[in-house]
Amino acid sequence: MSVLDIDEMSTKEIHDLLQKVGHGHLGCALDGHPYVVPMHYYFNDPDLYIFTTVGMKTQYMDANPEVCLQVEEVHDLEHWRSITVTGQAEQITAPQDIDRVMQLVKSQNPTLSPAINRTWIDAWGRTEVMALYRIHPSELCGRMTDGISSQERSQRID
Repeated sequence: MSVLDIDEMSTKEIHDLLQKVGHGHLGCALDGHPYVVPMHYYFNDPDLYIFTTVGMKTQYMDANPEVCLQVEEVHDLEHWRSITVTGQAEQITAPQDIDRVMQLVKSQNPTLSPAINRTWIDAWGRTEVMALYRIHPSELCGRMTDGISSQERSQRID
């Protein structure tokens, strides 16, 4: 069994992966109870935006805005990249800010209906209220197995 080299990612590598992937796992906590949920996000350096339905995650973020988003790209057990973004979540409520961010969301997700508003009906006929959040990162951390030291190791082996 070989030892896996794990390298720190540069800020550019982190931003490139955030731009590429577009989904991860959002962690939040309320009264000491953690909650993690899969989440699509939209990256516009330096911030990330979440367009979601109102529910438990929005209740947690409204009460405690400190969140963590984990994003990964896994090819196999020896070739992966993983990022954690820690920051503050803030609900966007001003109409001009909603319009600006929705243009970003629609540019990155063209299949989103242009007629979608803050309320929609899901597949079961339930009314869902939409919410838009901005995550302002305070810390970005990324690690990968296919970085410089891993490439040097591969070149030494070949």
